[in-house]
Amino acid sequence: MQLVKTQRDTLLRPLQIVSGIVERRHTLPILANILIRKDGEKVSFLSTDIEVQITTHADVGAGAEVAATTVAARKLLDILRALPDSGDVTLSLANKRMTVQSGKSRFALQTLAAEEFPTVAQAEHFNAKVTLPQKTLKHLFNMVHFSMAQQDIRYYLNGLLLVVDGKNVIAVATDGHRLAFCQVETDQDFERQEVIIPRKTILELQRLLEDSDQTVDLEIANNQVKLSFADIELISKLVEGKFPDYTRVIPKGYKNNFTIDRQTLLHSLQRAAIMTSDKFKGVRCIISPGSLKISSTNADQEEAVEELEIDYGGDSIDIGFNVTYLLDVLNNLKSDNINIALGDANSSALITVPENGDFKYVVMPMRI
Repeated sequence: MQLVKTQRDTLLRPLQIVSGIVERRHTLPILANILIRKDGEKVSFLSTDIEVQITTHADVGAGAEVAATTVAARKLLDILRALPDSGDVTLSLANKRMTVQSGKSRFALQTLAAEEFPTVAQAEHFNAKVTLPQKTLKHLFNMVHFSMAQQDIRYYLNGLLLVVDGKNVIAVATDGHRLAFCQVETDQDFERQEVIIPRKTILELQRLLEDSDQTVDLEIANNQVKLSFADIELISKLVEGKFPDYTRVIPKGYKNNFTIDRQTLLHSLQRAAIMTSDKFKGVRCIISPGSLKISSTNADQEEAVEELEIDYGGDSIDIGFNVTYLLDVLNNLKSDNINIALGDANSSALITVPENGDFKYVVMPMRI
């Protein structure tokens, strides 16, 4: 029985959308597969890793039959990528095998029964629904994602805190050493809700969301979020746990601050980072009236020194930072200038964008 008949690229797109979360090595072998359901011309493609589930649809069905099966996601994707651009591709099902045919190329793949595929049950009730342009939500994630922890035993840090409160949608991420905060204002009004979205889901959404004005519906339940945009539906479990109170972490009232060209500082730090080692990424910053001196050394007694002129008349401060934390934020910001506010050598630094209160980045000092 024919399942699909269409152009290669038309079939490649939905497969690329759903295959990002598929894990090759999983305790359940069927999760290396994608679920393909056909109902006449409408075909749905679904993948899951038990935590996250992605579904997309395409009108590529051949014939009026209803059918469903699962097949290895990576193999099918690799086959389609390797086929010529032109020409039709057909997927057929017979005797528990899927045949992929294009021109004179033919591949036979094992299938597993669709009934055995474990799909994520959708929450019965969602507490809030947020509608934003895709580019706005993507911007929100882009501004904070680099501060998420990776495999931290404090599992609630391995994700992103999403807060809807009044007219604001807020994203916060921290790994315990730095914290990024970004908010956007909407014309909707929400009761306050806080959820922690897992790291893998955020990285997948950054891949799938486009820089377009097309909307995305984000629905929040007690134990999951659902995002619907274009012809994609993504359901993700949430991380349980209490996220740190970010309002207490963001410093207020620092008197020592200066504004500096972002690119100039970025390039100086990139050069200073060359002399740091993999184990120790510290750079020393000596801030004094009119001057910022950045230096780094390594175990071989090698040294880098960068001196920048700054418009600053505050206290002299000698402070150390992990250079990676500074480079991450400078690479992600798009503004021409940034503002750096400091307390003393033992206090966190606050990086903001002049005349824009929607973004804040806090980085803890380190001993040099």
